[in-house]
Amino acid sequence: MSEEDFVGEGTSRRKAGVPQKADIVEYLAAQFHRLPENDRKLFMYGSVYLGINGAFAGLIANSLFRRILHVTQARLTSSLPMAVLPFLTTVAMYSGVVSQPLLQGDMNCSVCTVIRGGLIGSIVGGLYPIILALPINGGLAARYQTSPLPTQGNVMRFWMKVSEPVLRKMSFVLILQGMFGAYISSRHFTIYEKMLHLPPADPQTDEFTQ
Repeated sequence: MSEEDFVGEGTSRRKAGVPQKADIVEYLAAQFHRLPENDRKLFMYGSVYLGINGAFAGLIANSLFRRILHVTQARLTSSLPMAVLPFLTTVAMYSGVVSQPLLQGDMNCSVCTVIRGGLIGSIVGGLYPIILALPINGGLAARYQTSPLPTQGNVMRFWMKVSEPVLRKMSFVLILQGMFGAYISSRHFTIYEKMLHLPPADPQTDEFTQ
């Protein structure tokens, strides 16, 4: 298809009353601002709540690894990234995978929304902090020589053995994060549906609600 044909097709679609992507996003943004304040706040800050839980999960995982490896030094040095990185990653991932697709009209499936939210909660907000805590505290243990670390051969087996009790103790956190992520995403989809059913502020936008 040539450029002229593509432009002509786009013009004909607009003339036929087919909503364009930019028009849909603009319409959804206008409807979002007409929601009650509580709904808007929950939609905007839901990912922040999940991110805060992710930060707590990071601090818990960090504390568990420090105990196992007998690390008592650099408490602030290890705690700060274990709180900040899971928080920022969880917020960014949830916003990019759940919140923004809803506000842009790219996701109209409630089950898909809940699954995405649950996976982000359990994997990004739960498992990722555990994986992140391992090299941070492993490096501190090697630097301060708080625990005998393998130099070769059974390195993988050693770290798997170290991680087993942490994963076992953090299993409840993973489940809780998954459930909380699914709950937040289900509430967000409910708000999204509520937004769609609001009467349009401008009669010219009626075509988008059909």
